Amino acid sequence: MAKRKQPELFAGDKAAAKRRWRIGEVERRCKRQGLWPIIGTDEVGRGPLAGPVVAAAVVLEDGARLKGLDDSKLLTEASREALVPKIEAQALAWSVVEGPVALIDSVNILQASMWAMRQAVEEVWNSLLDAGATMPKLVVVDGNTPIPELVRPGQKTYVKGDQRSRAIAAASILAKVHRDRLMVRMADEHPGYGFAGHKGYPTAEHLAALKKLGPTPHHRSSFAPVRAAIARQTAQTSSQ
Repeated sequence: MAKRKQPELFAGDKAAAKRRWRIGEVERRCKRQGLWPIIGTDEVGRGPLAGPVVAAAVVLEDGARLKGLDDSKLLTEASREALVPKIEAQALAWSVVEGPVALIDSVNILQASMWAMRQAVEEVWNSLLDAGATMPKLVVVDGNTPIPELVRPGQKTYVKGDQRSRAIAAASILAKVHRDRLMVRMADEHPGYGFAGHKGYPTAEHLAALKKLGPTPHHRSSFAPVRAAIARQTAQTSSQ
């Protein structure tokens, strides 16, 4: 009997297969080192001029089946939305935390991001502790900056971790979808800014609206374009 020829993978298929393999790299390494289970954490929203920064932390079930899981930035909005209930259903624990604008303006965006990630990790830890579950051996953090004052259970940073760890990728999706939904609601409250489209990022549309309409209470006054808008508004008021 002739051997059946295997279907040839196209370049796009090969790239997708390579990503799927790579995204479990961190988990495989942690298991080999006896560092299991793990908490994955990530944040979204450092760059926008408006809205909170949002962090999430996730502990996935061992063997969780999440087809299409990837870095949230590489997925479509529909794919992210579809994955959220699956992640929540196959997580031993998960948490999403908002770092509010007031905190961002008070301590700076980096520290607000770290605060939100620390809160999310601690909420997951406490949830597992209350449930009597096996406690995580490690927190894996997207990026190259460790979370300050994170006492337990130890942590390790991974550059492009949302493309190397399933837990970090899951956290990035939960955080991204949560923040996007917030910004869509903000668009209803403050029409004219285009929040539903740009999600608060400094696009040409957003900068033009900021110049025309002035800042909302959701804008980050510590960010230069917002400071400039506040200064213009103050100058206009003073001249009247």
